[in-house]
Amino acid sequence: MMRLNKYLSRCGLASRRIADKMIQQGRVKVNGVEVTELGVIIEEKKDQVEVDSKLVSLPPESIYVLLNKPKGYVTSLKDEFGRKTVTSLIKNLGQRVYPVGRLDIDTEGVLLLTDDGELAFRLTHPKFQVSKCYHTTVKGEFPVELVARFEEGIKLEDGFVATAKAKLISSQRHFSILNLELTEGRKREVRRMCGMLGFPVNGLKRVKFAGLSCEGMKVGSWRYLSRKEVDKLRKKVGLL
Repeated sequence: MMRLNKYLSRCGLASRRIADKMIQQGRVKVNGVEVTELGVIIEEKKDQVEVDSKLVSLPPESIYVLLNKPKGYVTSLKDEFGRKTVTSLIKNLGQRVYPVGRLDIDTEGVLLLTDDGELAFRLTHPKFQVSKCYHTTVKGEFPVELVARFEEGIKLEDGFVATAKAKLISSQRHFSILNLELTEGRKREVRRMCGMLGFPVNGLKRVKFAGLSCEGMKVGSWRYLSRKEVDKLRKKVGLL
């Protein structure tokens, strides 16, 4: 069972708010009967829904997979150099999924894979300001007074000024750990930012992406997202 406005949204026609307007305008029929009241519940696999006299239906169910990516795997479907790919870790899905964004071969942590192209596009588009959090291990004792530089902006070698919310987790003589939160997704951005400050990155782990976490998952393991998690993602980027 599903609310009619949610059904229309799932069909890719409009957001729930716009779908409500379409219903109130008399543009929607259920089993041949015009519906103008909000809150109507339908059986999505049984009832026939029309919009502007055209039958609409749900797209094939998409797959959403969360992988705790290990080091040593490239974020692609195939690799011309014969390196191991993240998709080789995911077996028996029945259909192909694609990585949402990229993690370097020597970066581990949260990686989402799906065949939902529109969601993937929005999650990686700067317009939607989707957050990505990294635990970053750098060489040397990172001074606390330098943490503010991340939010002020660090000019990279190509002229782009990169910013991040930063927190110093620990600082020791030989290495330090920072938590960095970004909404951009430029190539090797975290490594480049730290390098410009004179602190090369020793280890990088993405601990959150769009609110998703691999907490409790073994490195190299994966799981399906719940419907609740998928709905939260879609809501973040205006698809619900």
